[in-house]
Amino acid sequence: MRRKHKLAGDHLRLLFDQGIIDETYRQMESYLELPPLSPSSEAMADRFHLHMEAAAVSIKEHNLLVKRLDHLSQVPYGSIGVYLENLRSAYNVGNILRTVEAFRLGPVYFSPNTPFVDHPKVIKTAMGVASHVPCERKELGTLPHPRIALETVENAPSLFAFDFPKSFTLLIGNEEYGLSQKALEEADHVLQIPLLGSKNSLNVASAFAIVAAQLCNSLRIAAGEKCSS
Repeated sequence: MRRKHKLAGDHLRLLFDQGIIDETYRQMESYLELPPLSPSSEAMADRFHLHMEAAAVSIKEHNLLVKRLDHLSQVPYGSIGVYLENLRSAYNVGNILRTVEAFRLGPVYFSPNTPFVDHPKVIKTAMGVASHVPCERKELGTLPHPRIALETVENAPSLFAFDFPKSFTLLIGNEEYGLSQKALEEADHVLQIPLLGSKNSLNVASAFAIVAAQLCNSLRIAAGEKCSS
């Protein structure tokens, strides 16, 4: 039965862009005892996920049936650099690149052990924007000042109460142990996201998205510019 649902879902994916339901699929849904499917985008997407769930297939965002229509932004990148120190997950890197592009922050600097922009999983997770973000490998000691570290350090000021400069480098650390002691020592400021729950940290890509939104709010809206999401 799982295989039948997988075949039906794969066939439905082929039909989606055409916006039709053919006789082959009608036979499949009849065998699976499903009601007749409407050829609307929403109905087809819901049915596709029903098939994938029944087939025990995990769907990643880049494999969703419905693709949002994007446009090529003409907004220039800013001067807020982002340094990724020893991140292990290419998926986290891809999500961070996607957020940088969405808010047009500035260049992304990669430490030697962080998956680079040409990594297949980085490219896939960045959803087509990896090649649009200015990226380079850079040593910690060469990063532009001021350097602002994001880390869960006791008594560190809140991200939301900090007066950000217009240009700086944000330091983001490893998923397991955070920023290195050297990075913290070379930082001009250390900030944290105030948390109230049992966990004392967030996923690094999620934490960065919070920072990016706060930066957009405090810098660009203050300058009379609009922020898009």
